[in-house]
Amino acid sequence: QVQLVESGGGSVQAGGSLRLSCAASGYTYTIYLISCMGWFRQAPGKEREGVADIDRDGMTAYADSVKGRFTISQDNAQSTLYLQMNSLKPEDTAIYYCAADPRRCSLGPHSRLGPQEYRYWGQGTQVTVSS
Repeated sequence: QVQLVESGGGSVQAGGSLRLSCAASGYTYTIYLISCMGWFRQAPGKEREGVADIDRDGMTAYADSVKGRFTISQDNAQSTLYLQMNSLKPEDTAIYYCAADPRRCSLGPHSRLGPQEYRYWGQGTQVTVSS
């Protein structure tokens, strides 16, 4: 099993920045098997949506709504995942979740792991952006 714990959420004004962290713990070998880690978010009354993901080899992908503003990264040991969020907008307000899976993020040229396909999830951290 892998446990994921998010931190770094909070309240900021539009245009501000936040950095989310996701710490992974569990059996070392199980963490080693993780190939894909991602950030998702869910706003009230909306479905959970993908924000960004990163493969073990460092390849990343972003939702169009956050490209150029958010940056996903991970440490070399893959034990911590980050999401640097700049130029935040009120529409970025949501609970942000960290997720991980042993499979690669990319399922094909135009397909990536969806929220229902990730094996491990954190409890989420609230991000609120005021105008």
